[in-house]
Amino acid sequence: MSRVRKRVIQMRTKTTQDRVRGYVFEEMQVCLLLFDIDGTLIDAGDAGVGAIRRATADLYGDQIPVPELDVRGATDAALARKLLPAMGAEVNPGSVERLYAAYLRRLRERLEEVNPEAGILPGVCDLLDTLKEAGATLGLLTGNVEAGAWIKLERFGLADYFSFGAFGDEHPDRDKLGPEALAEAERVHQARFHPGQVVVVGDTPRDISCGRVIGASTIAVATGGYALQELSDCNPTLAVRSLEEQGVILDLVSRCSLGKVSDSGTREQAI
Repeated sequence: MSRVRKRVIQMRTKTTQDRVRGYVFEEMQVCLLLFDIDGTLIDAGDAGVGAIRRATADLYGDQIPVPELDVRGATDAALARKLLPAMGAEVNPGSVERLYAAYLRRLRERLEEVNPEAGILPGVCDLLDTLKEAGATLGLLTGNVEAGAWIKLERFGLADYFSFGAFGDEHPDRDKLGPEALAEAERVHQARFHPGQVVVVGDTPRDISCGRVIGASTIAVATGGYALQELSDCNPTLAVRSLEEQGVILDLVSRCSLGKVSDSGTREQAI
């Protein structure tokens, strides 16, 4: 494999961003973007982890300590497989469904609690509006169980941007979700996307890996649990500090629409 070249992209001025948006509108109709949720679109203010802890206490009592969980980029199916044995329960369809039901009930409660840390992350609404206006197809590629994903998006007013996705209750291995997302995009939109026309957006190395498995370009955003340099070290197609950096993001999306970039191509880091 040829050595990956990294080039530093200076932050675009507003004039440059306007120019990028002008030609993107004509070229994005053949591009599919798959978004992670937590740490990428929203900061749920620890509502998810809190809901997991309350759910396990509801089902198994609060005498058994909940193990430490690294939820960054993990699927809920993988978390269930770790949690249930720690609670002394077998992993089977019934126990998993009971855990999900208790979690979803507690998640709704947690999201209704006042939390100043929770909210939509910087640049998200403006970017989604721009992509929608340009005709790009937007989907979800998340470790959340499907019901939990929609609960979170509805709570923060983002659900209407998305019509389909691949979710963390479909498979414990996040790398298996990419093909599911492509199949669902084809089913819902009656269109088949070439891997070079697909962009996966997320905040963890697992998002980058998931995108690479399907041959997609990847945008790593440092608004979650990983610093920009940590994400850049995983060689995404583009690494940005936040989704406010629309210029370089739209430039990449436009090039993907035209088939001018692949995951094996030049890596970029916005500063």
